[in-house]
Amino acid sequence: MKLEIKQNILMEQLNYVIKGTSNKDLIPILKCIKFDLTADGLYLMSTNNEISIKIFIPKEKINKIEETGSFVVPGRIIYESIRKMADDRSDDIINIESLVDSKIKVYNNNTSYDLSCNVLSEFPLLNLEESSNPIIINKKIFKTIVNQTVFATSTEESRPVLTGLNIVIKDNVLECTATDSYRLAQKKIQLDEKVEENVNLIIPTTSLNEFVRILNDDDKNIKLHIFQNKIIFELDNFKMMSRLINGSYPDVSKLIPEEFELIIKVNSNDFYKAIDKASLFTNENEKNAIKLETKNENIKISSTIPEQGYVEANIECSKEMKKDIKISFSSKYMMDAVKSLDSEEILLMFNGDIKPIILKSPENDNLKQLILPIRTY
Repeated sequence: MKLEIKQNILMEQLNYVIKGTSNKDLIPILKCIKFDLTADGLYLMSTNNEISIKIFIPKEKINKIEETGSFVVPGRIIYESIRKMADDRSDDIINIESLVDSKIKVYNNNTSYDLSCNVLSEFPLLNLEESSNPIIINKKIFKTIVNQTVFATSTEESRPVLTGLNIVIKDNVLECTATDSYRLAQKKIQLDEKVEENVNLIIPTTSLNEFVRILNDDDKNIKLHIFQNKIIFELDNFKMMSRLINGSYPDVSKLIPEEFELIIKVNSNDFYKAIDKASLFTNENEKNAIKLETKNENIKISSTIPEQGYVEANIECSKEMKKDIKISFSSKYMMDAVKSLDSEEILLMFNGDIKPIILKSPENDNLKQLILPIRTY
């Protein structure tokens, strides 16, 4: 194998494929990247058994292909080698060629690395096939959906289904739900086309976070290829496969009520800052609990740690009902929920001090956040 390629072109793709390598030392081959050079271009592949990534660099973006071939090399080593060669400045062309004794040479005019390769046959076979009817969605919209919900997933491995995002598609409605059993985030959107078969799957949070990190905000579409135990995300010459979480996601359809005893409208920025101030005197042992108390058109938000101090912040609000409430909740969960709504004003909806708090934007019902109260009163 022998080729010449611009350093920045190769580095851009290595920034993506390195995310598929393993950080664990148990299976060395999973820490590697596979290079497969054909007459059509260069394929880069990685897998850690949770996700797999495959990227194609077409021959038009390669300066010269002298000899095709394949090798497998430790990902972090070749990534850092090529990244550091950008400092040479004298020449942005990288040469890569196979040597004898399972080695490769990576070099430019000023720097040369000889790297030891792993056994090619030990690299897992990656099956990143395409489905016949992929779901097509604007990547900016998909990124927003994930960012507005995925933070509410659980980190506790004792309930695996809650460590992922539940995606349900029926006709042309896509619904994403995340919950850790103490809070819930739910977002609905309409797709441009109806799906032929209903979809109900759970994608691991870690996989989604890795995928959305590579997405910019242009108007290109991504394709979702859904199979029984995996999903493949496709964008241009990039493919990423993630396993799916087995199990049934809890039915949350009845958790969000339709009617409320008290609805409060507040400026989201003022409310967020008041919660942030009150979070100073909270601790994780008490679930970062703070108190909210309304009186007429005023909200008082407070917290205390007896040995440290007390804080109180007041903001104005408007109500639809002449009721008041005293309720406690997690400052962290509330700040996450407010931030996700991305709205100038928000609605806080209550059915008493022991029932869930619902948050949403006054403009639409597409995104709803639910937070369970904490009993302190």
